[in-house]
Amino acid sequence: MATIDEQVEVLMNGVEYGDPEIRESMKRELRERLIEAQREGRPLRVYCGYDPRTADLHLGHTITMRKLRQFQEFGHDVTFLIGTFTSLIGDPSDKDKARDQLTAQAVEDNARTYAEQAFKILDPALTRVRRNDEWLSSLDFADIIRLASNFTVQQFLVRENFAKRIDTGQAIYLHEFFYALMQAYDAVAQEADVQVGGQDQLFNILVAGRKLQQGLGQKPQIAIIMGESLPGTDGDVKMSKSLGNHIPLLGEAWDMYGKVMSVPDKAMHIYHKLLLGWSAEQLQDLDAGLANGSLHPNEVKMALARQIVTIFHSKEEAEAAQKRWDDVFRSHDKHAVPDDIPQSVLSAEEKLVDVLRRLEMVESGKEAKRLMEQGGIRLNGDVVKDAQMVIKPDMLPVVIQVGKRKFIKLVQG
Repeated sequence: MATIDEQVEVLMNGVEYGDPEIRESMKRELRERLIEAQREGRPLRVYCGYDPRTADLHLGHTITMRKLRQFQEFGHDVTFLIGTFTSLIGDPSDKDKARDQLTAQAVEDNARTYAEQAFKILDPALTRVRRNDEWLSSLDFADIIRLASNFTVQQFLVRENFAKRIDTGQAIYLHEFFYALMQAYDAVAQEADVQVGGQDQLFNILVAGRKLQQGLGQKPQIAIIMGESLPGTDGDVKMSKSLGNHIPLLGEAWDMYGKVMSVPDKAMHIYHKLLLGWSAEQLQDLDAGLANGSLHPNEVKMALARQIVTIFHSKEEAEAAQKRWDDVFRSHDKHAVPDDIPQSVLSAEEKLVDVLRRLEMVESGKEAKRLMEQGGIRLNGDVVKDAQMVIKPDMLPVVIQVGKRKFIKLVQG
């Protein structure tokens, strides 16, 4: 069994607050809370919340999940909290404008597979899954007033994103203040010892959550704030569904493999660090190998893609994705078509653009035309530039390619 000092060393690894004094304070409080819990014969109550604003969790979300997994491995009580109520407002952290409000039905639909996705990282047998509408939906107006009396408006206005909006004349809506209040109450309702979160949660966890717990007579939770965020497929900006640079956990193995391969070489270090948990020594060897040419960036990236697909799908699917990638991109024929592409029936003549929309290979006719202009749509290997092109049954079978990874074979009905 790990000692308390060993636990603190592991659990504080990768944590950052932007202030060394806060870090030392949180480290000290974590050690004290571990000693107290050990004396009481109980585990720490640890949680992280995930708002189902969309149906997909993505690789960026797994950074906090891995920290939760560490707590599990030390025997602590871990809750995967689904923000079914907080999602109705949406977290204003790190946003330059108010989020659109979701309906309860949309949140419910999005949340349906969240636990299943989380179990790609967390141990299902050791994970408590809860939804924050359990306690937030029952609060009345008097409760809200009582909770809000623990905070001042100034505490919220000094937040960087709100301050920027004031400077630029952007609106700050009253309901946006309630998000931090609701998240703080999550900590109260669960009597949390520890909350894990990313850098954008620093205020919600370290300020709002701890202050409300203290105001209601609880010991303030320890904030475990992950120091680095996973960049998206652009290699620069934090992975985000709203920015379209994410790699979803629910994506098909081939799509996940391809998206990892599209990540710029410069992001290989942080991907190996955050997604595979490589040590400083391993990362140093990786960087040195890439710098001196003993490691080829593409080979490194393919190995990374295989490992990630294996984690979230299976070894067999990772090998199949690798083969498909080789067939398409490493063949002597750079426009080679994979053997296992899906098929669709065409029973009457139809414009190519309409086929692409019907089969959801593009989101709109406008996108199809843009891709054509860029040479991103092929018919039997030939670039298609004519947005009015019609496919007739007597032309079948034909293979349509959109971008690098989307293929469909049209056959006669």
